Amino acid sequence: MKRPKSCALRNKTITLTKTEKTKYTGRLLRLSDRAGVPFLANRVINQDIFKAHQFLPDKFVDLLFIDPPYNMHKTFNTGRFSEMAPADYADWMDSWLAGLVRVLKPTASIYICGDWRSSGAIQQVAGKYFKIRNRVTWEREKGRGAKGNWKNNSEDIWFCTMSDEYVFNVDAVKLKRRVIAPYTDEKGRPKDWEKTEEGAYRLTHPSNIWTDITVPFWSMAENTKHPTQKPEKLLAKIILASTRAGDFVLDPFAGSGTALVVAKKLNRRFLGIEIDSEYASLALKRLEMAEKDKAVQGYADGVFWERNAAVTR
Repeated sequence: MKRPKSCALRNKTITLTKTEKTKYTGRLLRLSDRAGVPFLANRVINQDIFKAHQFLPDKFVDLLFIDPPYNMHKTFNTGRFSEMAPADYADWMDSWLAGLVRVLKPTASIYICGDWRSSGAIQQVAGKYFKIRNRVTWEREKGRGAKGNWKNNSEDIWFCTMSDEYVFNVDAVKLKRRVIAPYTDEKGRPKDWEKTEEGAYRLTHPSNIWTDITVPFWSMAENTKHPTQKPEKLLAKIILASTRAGDFVLDPFAGSGTALVVAKKLNRRFLGIEIDSEYASLALKRLEMAEKDKAVQGYADGVFWERNAAVTR
């Protein structure tokens, strides 16, 4: 069924024209020799991770964000990933993760995305190389209904570090929530909350359950046609928590560039590796767009807002 014209006018999905495909493809990197940090900073490599990682310098990454194909059948533009036995998936992960360990600083943090099919392998392999700190579970909000099973609408992110010395900026990732029971002291003053024009709110410490994330859809300005695109808000939480301004973020499965775009918006350096040239070109287009618009949906005035809260940006 065709979408109504009123909806089509509000469709903000980012796409590439033929001219843009030529333009951005010509700007993508392909490495054949060791490269230095100044050369790699704020670039996108269009190459297989197995080929590209050998040309990266040692110990330059502060944050490694990994969103690999999950252990399921999935089509990515012209490529396809097939489900494996759990042990084979763990071996596949190990085959590229082992090669990335040397690029991490001793103080680096690592976040690895997965779902219920993949999480066992992630824990197993990540535990070989890193200190596992936590597992974040976030509500994907979308998800197909199931008659013979629970609806699958959550994903995991495994939080790891290289050592016991690492960055975690808890005040940068507090969540602004509406106060349901606005208690006051004996003088009528708010207890751990504040009254604003939008209502009564309090800042709460971040937990490992995230229910405030909205998956990109066609009327959101960050949306692309990548089938597993992560929300900018999700990456903003990770980047603000585990890096400082000027730190270096590496995404070896960059897709359409969400981690890179958010790193740019938050004044971090970045490098993305993506095997599909169209997705890599989309990342470059989004990076150009980020030069004019640094807003992150759901993040304003230095705080994260709960989903569907009134946010001006």
